[in-house]
Amino acid sequence: MLLPPDLRDWVEQDDLVHFLVDALRVLDLSSARINHRGTGSQQYPPGMMLGLLVYCYANGIFSSRQIERATYQNLSVRYLTANTHPDHDTIATFRRQNPALLRSAFVQLLQLARRTGLLHLGALALDGTKLAANATKRKTLTAAQIKEELCQLDQRVSQLLQQAETADQNDIGIDQLPVELTDAQARRARLLEAKAQLEAQAQTRHQQREAERLEHPSGDRPRRVASEPRPSDTINPTDPDSTLTPTAQARYIQGYNAQLVVSTQARGLIVASDVVRDTSDIQQLQPMIEQAIENAGPVSHVLVDTGYENTRQIIALEKRHGLEVLCPPAAIANAKEDHLPRSPWRRERKSKRQQLRARLQTAEGRRLYQLRRTTVEPAIGIIKSALGFVQFRLRGLSQVKTEWLLVSLAFNCRRMAAALG
Repeated sequence: MLLPPDLRDWVEQDDLVHFLVDALRVLDLSSARINHRGTGSQQYPPGMMLGLLVYCYANGIFSSRQIERATYQNLSVRYLTANTHPDHDTIATFRRQNPALLRSAFVQLLQLARRTGLLHLGALALDGTKLAANATKRKTLTAAQIKEELCQLDQRVSQLLQQAETADQNDIGIDQLPVELTDAQARRARLLEAKAQLEAQAQTRHQQREAERLEHPSGDRPRRVASEPRPSDTINPTDPDSTLTPTAQARYIQGYNAQLVVSTQARGLIVASDVVRDTSDIQQLQPMIEQAIENAGPVSHVLVDTGYENTRQIIALEKRHGLEVLCPPAAIANAKEDHLPRSPWRRERKSKRQQLRARLQTAEGRRLYQLRRTTVEPAIGIIKSALGFVQFRLRGLSQVKTEWLLVSLAFNCRRMAAALG
């Protein structure tokens, strides 16, 4: 120890940190947001901060405070950060302010994988999973509950003001009244904010549905959606963007619907990821595959389960990109099709469902579709079980998207490092 030690010699040869150090040297990190004023807390290189986040997420460390602690306790992290120690606020700020950097690094890493032969696009598998938000379900309120509680609070505030006025006229001291009045007014302000957000969400949903109705033929337009919140519409004041989401275990969580597109070739890298508020997957096929093609290039087949059976999006994807979608049609939908009024679009949809069913009856179709079980489903299992990522740490849809992209980037780094040794 009389000579300066080289931490690189202390880290195992097959540690992920070696891959990150090498990969960060060839990535373009010019989109990183830094403090250009040169004032405030100590600044750190964007590449080091990005590598710190990716390494910790790849090893199941997600909290900014835990990441800060790892810069002291974890030898590989100390090597990665050159024995410096960013505080948790710096880490959280960098993660929150750099979605563009994460997106750029994600795409550049996929391009690097193609150049090194680790990514060969043929078929893509798409699936979703429900993840808990950083909010408790018991705080969720319906529009009817918000309306009722606001009425009760208005009455209570009026009573407290009346009591205060009476006490003031009679020159009676009441120490606890102002505190209770302040609490009631603060609660009322939070409920009014939640009500406004619920109304904004209903208006957004109404505008999206009207746009969908314009795209559909007159005989097959979806139902209208009211521009005002329904009494049963819910919102969580802690994270208003999260939704009450059903899971595969037949229970509801306060969370989001996370989507992944995984290549079925070689190491099964994630080529697209996103998070949506929709509790179902019916509208996610086309946007996710479009993103995957933009990130990694053209593909030949797309493998999805029945939850993605959106005939209109399937037809649009196949016409635009010349690919084939393998999706088992829902049996109930096929049975109802025979009882619906005939129209050109309904005939086209029935024909497409018959075509989808025929594809899966061939030996090649069955072989391809089985790849879902060995690619996208294990990827979700690894993220939830091996990495331990079952709940978002950030709040708000935009921040949740950033965190899910960081998880996907960490997953790909693990796969590429294992492949390259």
